[in-house]
Amino acid sequence: MLSANIVNQHRRTAVVIPLSSSPASSPPLLVPLTCEGLAAVAVVDQIRAVTKERFLRKIESISAQQLRAVEEGLRAILEL
Repeated sequence: MLSANIVNQHRRTAVVIPLSSSPASSPPLLVPLTCEGLAAVAVVDQIRAVTKERFLRKIESISAQQLRAVEEGLRAILEL
């Protein structure tokens, strides 16, 4: 989930970047991460808003270094 806490408190949706276990990493579009101990990639160009009802449980948090890589990917695809 990427959206800020203030947004999460007032909206029924949250901004997310989906994860995949299939493709090899290819920054900035596919950022390597781990999820529940398994290799995964954040598919940065597939950012979307989803209803919070879809969240069953918190799985894991990413490290500060992984968050920076995701942020760099977002900046690249959004040309910020």
